Amino acid sequence: MAERLPPLNALRAFEAAGRHLSFASAAQELRVTQGAVAQHVRGMEARLGLRLFERHARGLRLTEDGRRYHDQIARAFRLMESATRDLRPSARSVTISVTPSFASKWLIPNMPDFTAHHPDIDLRVLATEALSQFHADGVDIAVRYGVPRSAAGLEMRRLFAGEAIAVCAPDLPGEGISGRVLLHHALDIWPEFLDAVMGQARPDHLPGPRFSQITLAIEAALAGQGVALASRFLVARDMRLGRLVQAVPGSLTSAQCYVALCPREDLADPARRTVFDWLCAAAENESCAQQ
Repeated sequence: MAERLPPLNALRAFEAAGRHLSFASAAQELRVTQGAVAQHVRGMEARLGLRLFERHARGLRLTEDGRRYHDQIARAFRLMESATRDLRPSARSVTISVTPSFASKWLIPNMPDFTAHHPDIDLRVLATEALSQFHADGVDIAVRYGVPRSAAGLEMRRLFAGEAIAVCAPDLPGEGISGRVLLHHALDIWPEFLDAVMGQARPDHLPGPRFSQITLAIEAALAGQGVALASRFLVARDMRLGRLVQAVPGSLTSAQCYVALCPREDLADPARRTVFDWLCAAAENESCAQQ
């Protein structure tokens, strides 16, 4: 019977390509070349004597045979993944993939609360800007910043609104932002903030140091080096402790926000469900406290 089955690597390539409807996205998930995925699929089609995909300029579409086959193969992979997870002695650990700024400024300060209420669950924090592939990367839950978009098979919950404020150390010389150093980060929202909040024309160039991550700009503001823009919830704790103050009134709102994501089927696991619900409840409590 095993000889009649396509190779496992080919089945995995077909499952990923059918889920993404893209050889390129499947290749990125599996960490192989796009050509390798396409070759696996062509080999399967030749072996089975039928077409699994229709190729179009905009991407792929499963044929009727391909769709039926993909439903069964995807179910088989999920069953194998579930069986493997059940064997692991660390079944009560949950890995959260978050951005470095979210990890350092919100998640880590709030982790003692989670540990106190759920000492039987070990949180593992993966701080990265890279998008997570969940099972392929060993990630259970991801928190990302962007425009919320529904995705098949994913549970998505909004955590924090995209509301940026200007903050600085309380003893920083000067007033407002006039004459003060502007601290920039990867999102580069100072021009938009000056236009929408301050009513100033967007300049062609704004001087000031530039940091690759928001948390580094916040740390520079804490050190009295200038004024930084950051999501209100990321600096709320430092403001409560008197380490930072709002440099100017007003805030810049955005359609982007922080969201929690988890494969819907994985939320049947009690540990993952507990962590996901805690994230949502803790974020809601934080948001209410800021109002």
